[in-house]
Amino acid sequence: MKEYSLGSYNKFNETEQWIRISEGCPNNCPFCYEPIEIKLFEIPEIIRNEVKILDMNLLCKKDALSIITELGEKRVNNKVVYYELICGIDYRFLTQTLAYALKNSRFKNIRIAWDYDVKYQYKIKDTIKLLLKAGYRNKQIMIFIICNWKIPFKENIKKLDLCKVWGVRVADCWYDNQLSPNIKPMYWSEKEIKSFRKECRRHNQMVNFGIDLYEKEGK
Repeated sequence: MKEYSLGSYNKFNETEQWIRISEGCPNNCPFCYEPIEIKLFEIPEIIRNEVKILDMNLLCKKDALSIITELGEKRVNNKVVYYELICGIDYRFLTQTLAYALKNSRFKNIRIAWDYDVKYQYKIKDTIKLLLKAGYRNKQIMIFIICNWKIPFKENIKKLDLCKVWGVRVADCWYDNQLSPNIKPMYWSEKEIKSFRKECRRHNQMVNFGIDLYEKEGK
């Protein structure tokens, strides 16, 4: 079994920086390769005003609040720094205090992981409420939905329909870290894979622009 996180990470180009300051997650989900052992690393020197954080589940760490607060205090060339959590946050660890901290420390494009059944919709809805109360807008929130796994296609369509009601974007995350156009059918058919990818794009166009471009083009 391969692992996702392999220690600390700090790379950058002329405009962005990518860091990992922790690893490990206690959930031990059957579709995830993240180790359960929790490790914390020192925050590297922040040298870019745009920073992407690769940690798999930052909020599960007991020092999450202090880490987020410290990051928010960083300045580069006397300008504030904007952060982005690449992985979806775990609703089980988000509190109102952490939601405010994320907003105050300029974390953008917030993603929420919705890995399991549609019955968890109330947990996801409550998580969205925490983020909205902290000052985020619906369009700034995205729901990660795992695809081509044991959650059936029809179940994910129901989740997508709820995201329409909530007015939040979605990201189709394909099991075993597969990426388009090289997604191989595992638990879903090829037809279901293509259909869901199209519906996700269609949904996000509606959220972002308020228009169904597929319908307009007659597709």
